[in-house]
Amino acid sequence: MPNIKSAMKRDEKSKELRAKNRAEKTALKTAMKKFEAAIEAGDKAAAEESYKAAVKTVDKAVAKGLLHKNNAAHKKSSMTVKLNKLA
Repeated sequence: MPNIKSAMKRDEKSKELRAKNRAEKTALKTAMKKFEAAIEAGDKAAAEESYKAAVKTVDKAVAKGLLHKNNAAHKKSSMTVKLNKLA
């Protein structure tokens, strides 16, 4: 436990930021899983809707610094390939 006031503040802020990052990463993973579930079910309409939501979530993650832009491009590319194979 920190004794200095500024260290206490920093500790509190780091806990808040960690919780925020964890929530955003969880939302990203959930969007990806919904897309995968729609692909597994073979439902093209649901897959297209979840694809749009997942791509948007991935782009937001890049903007917030949760993902590297190349990692995001790889994820989006693989999702696009899966969606096109479904057609």
